Amino acid sequence: QVQLVESGGGSVQTGGSLRLSCAASAYAFRFGCMGWFRQPSGKGREGVAVISGGGDLTYYADSVKGRFTISQDNSKNTVYLQMNGLKPEDTAMYYCAAARYAPCTLYQYAYNYWAQGTQVTVSS
Repeated sequence: QVQLVESGGGSVQTGGSLRLSCAASAYAFRFGCMGWFRQPSGKGREGVAVISGGGDLTYYADSVKGRFTISQDNSKNTVYLQMNGLKPEDTAMYYCAAARYAPCTLYQYAYNYWAQGTQVTVSS
């Protein structure tokens, strides 16, 4: 069974940086896509950034373009989200997810496996 384990959340001040990591327990097949989603308290879940299994395609939400970078290390079965220039509106629970098949999308219902979530809090 595929399991995704996140790490790297925490609290920072405005303008700070954090890097989230998502390690997959099994990589028997290459995921079509992996992505990061977030859910602010009391709001719905939204797509933040996704990356294709080959790492050649990435997509970002407009709200994070130029500040966040998604990347992967297939040798470690790990996907990363580097978050720079953090703002209070980035405060949310962040979730890593994997989809068995492409095409990649920021639409959460295309994803089959989900991590437990890690909290990111940005204070002003």
